[in-house]
Amino acid sequence: MVPRMELPTYTSTLANGIRLVIQEVPGPPVLAVVVQYGVGFRNEPEGRSGFAHLFEHMMFQGSAHVPPEGHFSLVQAAGGTVNGNTYQDHTEYHQIIPASALDRILFMEADRMRSLEITDTKLRTQIDVVKEEIRSNVLNRPYGGFPWTVLPKALYSKWSNSHNGYGDLDDMAASTVADCADFFDRYYTPANAVISLCGSIDPSQAEDAVQRYFGDIPYRATAAPQDLTEPPPMQPCVIAREDRLAPKAATAFGYRLPKAQTELTDYAAHMVLSTLLTDGHSGLLKNRIEDVSSGCGLFGPLKCAGPDTALIVATHDEDRRDETAATIESTLTRVADGDVDHQSVEVAVDRAGSALYRSMDSLLSRASSAGCGELLFGDPRIMAALAGCLARVDSRAVADAARRMAEQPTAAVHLTCS
Repeated sequence: MVPRMELPTYTSTLANGIRLVIQEVPGPPVLAVVVQYGVGFRNEPEGRSGFAHLFEHMMFQGSAHVPPEGHFSLVQAAGGTVNGNTYQDHTEYHQIIPASALDRILFMEADRMRSLEITDTKLRTQIDVVKEEIRSNVLNRPYGGFPWTVLPKALYSKWSNSHNGYGDLDDMAASTVADCADFFDRYYTPANAVISLCGSIDPSQAEDAVQRYFGDIPYRATAAPQDLTEPPPMQPCVIAREDRLAPKAATAFGYRLPKAQTELTDYAAHMVLSTLLTDGHSGLLKNRIEDVSSGCGLFGPLKCAGPDTALIVATHDEDRRDETAATIESTLTRVADGDVDHQSVEVAVDRAGSALYRSMDSLLSRASSAGCGELLFGDPRIMAALAGCLARVDSRAVADAARRMAEQPTAAVHLTCS
């Protein structure tokens, strides 16, 4: 299984700073093309929450040689699919296409990197689109945006780390064309971008194609990185939220994760701990709480470079909130004390590793992971390194991870229902 994770990876850097990551996968003539920029909702200015996501929408609104929404129609006409995603520290634009459509895609991606067209009409239209998305996905849906839009506020103090990345409707309405132009100029630069290609492609030909379309885009300096570091919380922080549409109450607990850049082995141990707690019918918490889940990263492992979050989320009856919290706390303490048999830990190691391999079982996930690794950690092979770390996790490492979580002051969001 390891060779599947560790595909040959080719990297290069253009004169303007664009980094290129290529993974050749023999098979049908299909490619994943992913362009990622090192900017996410942690980079948006205070008073403009949700702006990074709004700007993701603006990137599809036309450039010098591509009409508004033309990116979607031209990719679909070629038989491909296209979308974008905004995370804490990066924004991603991805396509799955027939290999024969590569030139078309590279042309369009280069055109908007070079000459995005921003107008007030386009901005107002996309503000309305994103507002409706927030209403649909958060405000008018049970557990909408829970917990990722609210949990960071309980765990972090800096606005960049703690605010709602989906955005506030009033902040959205206040966005201007000048805001967009400044954001594009500061962050959507060649030196802040990684292009990842994965699939049936010759690396040298792919590099030539990228050079042909992107090589003449002028270098621009990227805004200086923000200092996202902050000390761990010293006091408990519990936030109450009401959800009138939720059928049951819920509680989300947040914990600071080790830094993946320097503590990848400890990071992997937290992933095994999460599996031990809630994966499958044998999860330690599954046996005591009816509906519970856990994970590393608000959007999955290694999706952000700054402070990262482990979480445990449970739904429960309103009158069982304290009991649920006590159950989670006592279970973490039990694991920290080593009161778990080695076989259970070994099963969790296997299940965590299998889940990681399954998450890499597509060209898109491989291209996205390699590009994200290069962009955020300077290592397109970091997911393979994580897989190796997972395989080496033992009972002591899991106990240390549980102790690290159990000793942190409570950071939680209590969601009440009507």
